[in-house]
Amino acid sequence: MSLYWRVFIINAVLVGGATAALALSPATVSSELQVREVAVLGVGLGLVLVLNFLLVRRSLVPLQRLTQTMRRVDLLRPGRRLPATGGGQEIVELTSAFNQMLERLEIERRQSGARAIQAQEHERRRIALELHDEVGQLLTGVVLGLDGLMRSVPEEVQPRVEELQDIVRAGAEQVREIARGLRPESLEELGLRTALVSLTSAVAAQGDLNIKRTIGSDLPPLPPDAELVVYRVAQESLTNVLRHADAQHVEVSLEQSDGALALRVADDGRGIDLKDALPGRGLAGMLERALYVGGSLEIEPRQPSGTVITLSVPVERSS
Repeated sequence: MSLYWRVFIINAVLVGGATAALALSPATVSSELQVREVAVLGVGLGLVLVLNFLLVRRSLVPLQRLTQTMRRVDLLRPGRRLPATGGGQEIVELTSAFNQMLERLEIERRQSGARAIQAQEHERRRIALELHDEVGQLLTGVVLGLDGLMRSVPEEVQPRVEELQDIVRAGAEQVREIARGLRPESLEELGLRTALVSLTSAVAAQGDLNIKRTIGSDLPPLPPDAELVVYRVAQESLTNVLRHADAQHVEVSLEQSDGALALRVADDGRGIDLKDALPGRGLAGMLERALYVGGSLEIEPRQPSGTVITLSVPVERSS
């Protein structure tokens, strides 16, 4: 039965019942209303309205659930669906259509996110190669040129030339660090375990952090895209700790658990406001990367202070 007919029948039954009660009961209405008659009519009208409210509201409960689900939907956290049962054929069809729309949106979001991540990594690789092959070599040439210049300048000028050499060497080293951050060569050449060790060591030295690493010895193999996602999430998490957390200790673990590879980054900093965190590109980017490889990302507060970020990547992707 359609929603229209259900509401119509409810109102028809209530109005018909009230009419029959008035016709069959001994109650009468005088040409001039008496106080008792007004009271009886008021009570009867109130009962009809209350019954109408309760019955119609019960019929519309599935619509209210659907509205609440629409408001809570987040494409970065897929899988939320509404049971397509109860409320009549129209509501069942509407709920089914809404679930199908969510499915299409999640697939499109996952595919568009994958394309964006692939394009981003391609651009990172291109910029890293240009920095390494062009800017890095150019700065190295400047250092060599200054070295040759030092032999031909007066002795009083040589300290200034040495100072310029040191500045250029520092700039070249910074360019190499940027290139390594954009394109993790250790991940491609030595694997995920060594890349994470190198990453945590570099972050610990840069921020004077005490980082405790726990990396399992029997990690399952992952495809290159999944390994890159694990590395990037660890990199982004540690960068956030370094920049925003004001932490002293960080725990980084990578272990196999329940058919998945779990990366966990926990700090003892000042924590994070989850209500304001997700719109930011850093955490939203990590969520998109997790979806890209069919995984999940959880961001939770740590007691007594700090934040815990857990990435779970299914091992089945490697088969």
